[in-house]
Amino acid sequence: MRQRVITAVIALAIFIPILLAGGIWLEIAAAALSMVGVFEIYIMRKRIIVSIDFVITILGTLALAVPINFYKGWMPDSFNRLDLLYVFVVLLLMVTVFSKNKFNFEDAAISAITMVYVGIGFHYLASVRNSKAGLGLLLFALIVVWSTDIFAYTFGRKIGKHKLWPAISPNKTWEGTIAGVICALIFSGIYMIFVPQKYPMVNMLMIAFVLSAFGQIGDLIESAYKRFYKVKDSGNILPGHGGILDRFDSMLIVLPMLHIFGLV
Repeated sequence: MRQRVITAVIALAIFIPILLAGGIWLEIAAAALSMVGVFEIYIMRKRIIVSIDFVITILGTLALAVPINFYKGWMPDSFNRLDLLYVFVVLLLMVTVFSKNKFNFEDAAISAITMVYVGIGFHYLASVRNSKAGLGLLLFALIVVWSTDIFAYTFGRKIGKHKLWPAISPNKTWEGTIAGVICALIFSGIYMIFVPQKYPMVNMLMIAFVLSAFGQIGDLIESAYKRFYKVKDSGNILPGHGGILDRFDSMLIVLPMLHIFGLV
């Protein structure tokens, strides 16, 4: 517990100033976090990181993570993120040929999913903060995710009896899941009294409900691939907390949804 607290204090001391500063500082942080995320997935897969496919996956992830205006001036104006993703997917498929299937089609598919899952997720960490809605919207998302996580865990331990999805995450319960959503609605509602959002509160509470539910699905997604790769944590960069993907599993799903709902 002591190690967890120390790690949390240090991480917050670094993360909060970057979050408040926003701009290029958060874009750099999001790019760095995305690279660590790819590294963790490769380690879980027991893939060699000193390889051409790792380099392509890292570059493809960064291409999706950084702002699109980064490319202006040295790429065709018609290029968008889908075009960039296609280029890197083709490069991965080329590796299957030149490696004589030592890096195969399934490996390329996993790397492509990694680019989208990690790259787009961390892209919206900076994109939301640097949007017109800015820090207020990002804090709304953080409150939804953090209150869901904290109270789902707390109530799940105290009163949880009915397992949510034991084949994937044995400790999660329906009671904890429902309590997490309810508490997310309460705390996001209180927050919006002081920091109004783009839509009326009723609409935003409906969005908070969906975000809370999908944040927990994001948690289950990470549990699924960790169980598949037979690892406890995605990494050990955060002593007592695991890896970067362990800390951002819900956010990688929730943040892009803010764009889907037209908030960014």
